[in-house]
Amino acid sequence: MQRFLRYLISAPLFAATFALLAPAPARAAAATDAQRPELAYLKQVNLWRPPEDPQLLFLLMAQFANAGRYADGIEFFSGVMQRFDAGLNDTQRALYLIALASLRAGYANDVSLFSRIGWVRDTVAMLDRAQQLTHGEVFIVRWMSGVVRSRLPGFFGERDNALKDLSWCEAHADKAPHPAWLREVYFALADLHRARGEDAAARQYQARSGFTAEKKPATFTTPFAEHAASGHVFSARTVTEVVPGTVYVLSGFEFTEYYFIVSANRRELIAIDAGTRPDSARAAFEALQAAVPSLPPLTTVFVTHAHWDHVGGHSYFRSLASAPRFVGRANFKDELALDASANPATMRQFFGTRFNLADVLSYHADTTVERATELVVGGTRFELLPTRGGETDDAMLIHMPDQGVLFVGDILMPYLGAPFVEEGSLDGMLAAIEQVHALKPRLLLHGHEPLTRIFASTAMLDDLREKLVWLRAQVLLAMRNGTERGAIHAANLIPPGFERSGSNVHLAYLVLRENVINRLFDQNSGYWSNGLHGLDALTNADRGELLADYLKVSETQLVSAIDCLIADGKHELAAETLRWAQPRFAKSERLQAQRELVHLKLMEKYQEFSPFKFILYAGQIEGRTQANPPSEVAASASVR
Repeated sequence: MQRFLRYLISAPLFAATFALLAPAPARAAAATDAQRPELAYLKQVNLWRPPEDPQLLFLLMAQFANAGRYADGIEFFSGVMQRFDAGLNDTQRALYLIALASLRAGYANDVSLFSRIGWVRDTVAMLDRAQQLTHGEVFIVRWMSGVVRSRLPGFFGERDNALKDLSWCEAHADKAPHPAWLREVYFALADLHRARGEDAAARQYQARSGFTAEKKPATFTTPFAEHAASGHVFSARTVTEVVPGTVYVLSGFEFTEYYFIVSANRRELIAIDAGTRPDSARAAFEALQAAVPSLPPLTTVFVTHAHWDHVGGHSYFRSLASAPRFVGRANFKDELALDASANPATMRQFFGTRFNLADVLSYHADTTVERATELVVGGTRFELLPTRGGETDDAMLIHMPDQGVLFVGDILMPYLGAPFVEEGSLDGMLAAIEQVHALKPRLLLHGHEPLTRIFASTAMLDDLREKLVWLRAQVLLAMRNGTERGAIHAANLIPPGFERSGSNVHLAYLVLRENVINRLFDQNSGYWSNGLHGLDALTNADRGELLADYLKVSETQLVSAIDCLIADGKHELAAETLRWAQPRFAKSERLQAQRELVHLKLMEKYQEFSPFKFILYAGQIEGRTQANPPSEVAASASVR
């Protein structure tokens, strides 16, 4: 059991929404899997076998919930639970039960009033059974039980049990997949104390949750957070000793990771990359000094590639008395020229208002690398290996062969470069995977926390590479046949024999597939592409004119249509329609409320597997509703 708990903690799982006993919104049409390729993919993966990584199970549950397809989800999970029944252990059975209970809770408002009380009581019984199977010791089971029970009307008599479960979660926060799971715990505790008339406790828990409103339409269990000043972070702040006494990683201080290495003779400190901003570089370095006393002076900074978030803090490191030298690829200036071409408004959404492009463009390498080079720093041997990688032309692998550690930067960035500039290469990514395979490192350390978690071993990368080669061929063939990009996504491309791959490859392929299709489509078509896209220069204002002046759609009709789209889980289409309507209905408070709701639901949908979409959708509501982690977590830094 304890081993399973640690396994669960290794990955964020899911989010779901509950609307118990609320009026059911009208649905316009039956949803199809083609409209939700992520859901279709996860269904297939979960049909093969109970996934080794339970994240895949809960990702599917979350996609059903986000789309409002509770009945479909209940039918699916009931079926697979029966299908695998004989081979399930108690913990697996409990996880299926809480997935079913979650979806049943979301569906309760669609059950007839005559049957609803029995439906809810059966749902609660599933939660009870899951707790019995896991002896009340699995965080995710107690979390789900507490959250569902806390949202039941008082006459069900479950609020004391909800308080017990949620208080257990608060007391056992160390068993959570990550600290941000406490958001929903604190929010639910605030609601329970408010119902008991304990206003002081309710205000305290509300503040700790990070949510300002007493009601909210979306659930966030992601470690991602958006801050206006400092931009996006992928996790809570931590200082982790990944190689005892030698290699430290600092996560959650900003967009990127910071790595530091104590040399073999203990006289020099080496950094990998320099972050996005001088202030975040300072915060990370000072946190390391506080956590690890008697550090030697920083003498060397190796740069994996000259992107904004890997060199922007260089001036802080240069200001240190030790005056470290920077070592990077010889073609770093070419990458800086691409950095300079990016849209500053987009950069601020990713890196915050404190970001200054001048901090990036002032970077230069003191020592440059053009070919494979060995360098010894303080008795520690490094191999500096130029590579193409999936993101930039100036990528460099930093290998510590004696320790079996390989720093790979962003060679496996799922977006194949930043989506808002013309860069990235699938062929480069495939070649880099071969290069990594030849080195056979024990530990792969990436430029961002989710990448280290998802792309964790050479064995899974070898398998993944074969699947990406197949995907490339399929996309290019479809393009030559005139297929539109959206139709390629809707085809739910799954490689033959994929059922034999492990859950780690299934998750990585999900994270990559959409972006591989997008980048290949971008690089192999002109600005006039399949489906006649790009031929016109129509704006949202033009489309709003169609709605208001030619189709004669009123504000009331538009609000009703958006409600139906939301009920059907078609959040992207709802967001697009709202963009069309914005110029013509700019003062509509009802449409503005829908706009906020839709973008929250899109953040919820992508919170576990597409952080860049999460960032941009959050930016559309201008930070009015942010999925911030509890403040005490965001401020912490500890060696674990």
